[in-house]
Amino acid sequence: MTNSRSEIIRTQLLQLTDGALIWLAFWLGWAIRNFVRLEFGMGLEDSEMTDSLNWVLYIAIPLTPAILERMGFYKSLRTKRAGASVGQLIRTMFIMLLLIGAIAIFTKQFDTRRLALGSGLLMSFLLIITRDWLTRIWYRRISSDEDAKENVVIAGTGREMQDFLNGMDKELTATWHISKLFDLETQNMDGLFDILKKDSVSRVIFVTKQTDFEKVSQAVEICELQGVEAWISASFIRTQIARPVFDFLADRPMLVLRSTPELSWEMLFKSIIDWTIALLAILFTLPLWIFAIIGIRIASPGSSAFFSQLRAGRYGRPFRMWKFRTMVPNAEELLNQVKEQHGNQMDGPVFKLDGDPRIFAFGDFLRKLSIDELPQLLNVLKGDMSLVGPRPLPLYEVEAFSEITHRRRLSVKPGITCEWQAGGRNKITSFDQWVEMDLRYIDNWSLWLDFTILVKTIPAVLFRRGAK
Repeated sequence: MTNSRSEIIRTQLLQLTDGALIWLAFWLGWAIRNFVRLEFGMGLEDSEMTDSLNWVLYIAIPLTPAILERMGFYKSLRTKRAGASVGQLIRTMFIMLLLIGAIAIFTKQFDTRRLALGSGLLMSFLLIITRDWLTRIWYRRISSDEDAKENVVIAGTGREMQDFLNGMDKELTATWHISKLFDLETQNMDGLFDILKKDSVSRVIFVTKQTDFEKVSQAVEICELQGVEAWISASFIRTQIARPVFDFLADRPMLVLRSTPELSWEMLFKSIIDWTIALLAILFTLPLWIFAIIGIRIASPGSSAFFSQLRAGRYGRPFRMWKFRTMVPNAEELLNQVKEQHGNQMDGPVFKLDGDPRIFAFGDFLRKLSIDELPQLLNVLKGDMSLVGPRPLPLYEVEAFSEITHRRRLSVKPGITCEWQAGGRNKITSFDQWVEMDLRYIDNWSLWLDFTILVKTIPAVLFRRGAK
């Protein structure tokens, strides 16, 4: 069975983790050996762990994860029983013991400390089986969490869609929420657009072999305009659209048409960097949090120091975004009145206004220094937002989008800062231009681009450029 791109990356990440655990296990094994020698009055020797076990680590760290993969240790993490994992790991450890023993004999590595070697292998078994147990618990929890499931549409004709689902691996479909079985022959294409918008769909899987090409082409275009991935069965390859790639669902080859950054190690590193920087930023800016909370309580007593609002996340899925409150408590009720009296400086569905009368004095100070944005670091830790990405908009502004193409800015995780935030928000009054900047970011994304935007954000905050 051929692995999908996401499964390959997941397996590689688990193998790297297990390799690190093996190194830790042999270090603990050496410590156990020294402890035993002291307890039995045998004394310590001058030799270091590196002198005795380096060659073992060179073999065990790369080969153990490789053998585990051959044993199927990294597959079916949601449905595999603990006994199966234990059996696979025992067989692997037995193979490694035979291999290390054979190499020790042929290379005459007689100075290897057998107690340290045995303790290291035992600790490797315990650490890896514990990691596997925790991983399976985590995957099963995700499978049972409806909010964490991926919203998917199956598009095709008649019986083909149900046959496709019946033939899929249940472990894979357990992570899906099937929003709709969309019949391309009988249903109107406008209905597909409404489904993608209403259900925050992340991908549409086309499993048709006989549908008119024109209908599939129209459906794919709807997906592309909204930044939703289109997965097309490899038996249907007549379309000519930019950035097609092949992937697999279980053992079924699929042609995927992506208009967003694809899953990669670079994307994984982005998530790790987001989480790390957000955690460190919260720790280093904690005095500013205390300052903001006390200041808001004094300047606008009687209400919370924090403000939360439902915003549109990736694919339009709602999430609750947090900020420090900078407006009067009934600011949202006063929005329509402010629009009527003062107008809107940004054309399109987004509301922007210099000198918004709902902002109290201390709140204006927080906005100018961008201190009000700090609680969004909690959204980054939770996984709802990234450090860099299109700014999340309130749900009612997303509903007011006049162009289908505007929704493609929802195809990536929203961010605390973006090109608009870092550079041109003072000058830009056109929502179309704002969206154009977001789409340019999506189409050209890289870690270096994220780094560049973060660097540009620092002087924008320090010198209060464009703060509103």
